[in-house]
Amino acid sequence: MLTTNIDEVIKTLDLMIAEAASKSDSPGETLRDKRSLTPRAYRIGLFAALYRQVTLKIRIGMESNHFDDCDRMNRFAAKFANRYFIALDTYRSGGKPTKSWKVAFEAASQPDFIILQHLLLGINAHINLDLGIVAAEICPGEELQSFAGDFEKINNTIADLLNPNQEVVSQFSPLLEILDKVGGITDEAIVSFSIKKARQQAWNHAQILALQTTEQQQSTIISLDQKVAFLGRIIASPSRIIDKAIEIVKSSESNDIPVIIDALNRIVYF
Repeated sequence: MLTTNIDEVIKTLDLMIAEAASKSDSPGETLRDKRSLTPRAYRIGLFAALYRQVTLKIRIGMESNHFDDCDRMNRFAAKFANRYFIALDTYRSGGKPTKSWKVAFEAASQPDFIILQHLLLGINAHINLDLGIVAAEICPGEELQSFAGDFEKINNTIADLLNPNQEVVSQFSPLLEILDKVGGITDEAIVSFSIKKARQQAWNHAQILALQTTEQQQSTIISLDQKVAFLGRIIASPSRIIDKAIEIVKSSESNDIPVIIDALNRIVYF
């Protein structure tokens, strides 16, 4: 499943989404089922669809020479996606992916989770953990500063997709705004998760990793993974007040995951 360029990333995501969208819940689910994309684990396609939209926007930007270095962006897109693909392959084969991704993948078999939780868990692992790591790999040492402009353009690309994605999710989760109201009395991760803050943290992590030795990087990544996984567990298992709000949101939410995946996958056209 490893990719070498952004077009291969898009093709791989297409296959993942097609597989996930073709599944449906069924009884008799086993542990082996939960580690694959059958039956309930097809919810893993929710983040894959979201991620494909970001990748398409980056691809469009490359076509128009929006980035300072499109060749570098091509390599970045492949390396970034590969961390996701490797983690998924590892999990599905019974191995041990990074703790952050394990939390996200295990959630895919949980029918009581709302759409937003599935999306945030994928975003948490990929931005809070993977983004900074890959930036430092692509541009080690002082070279990282030359990537600052394109890194910000990636951030803007992600930001541009937030409202369209929220509109799609709201169509299938009409009571989602309840979480915004609850957010006024709590700073819990699921209602206060900030994409902007996550992106800034990713850059901070990249700056640290870029100047470290390989051994130091390994230690830093292990520590970072533990922190990101902790945040993921909070998103997956919120406090009682948030949990009650989620129950209400879930009661009105569509369970037609293949249709939701398809809607999320139609935001950007290329």
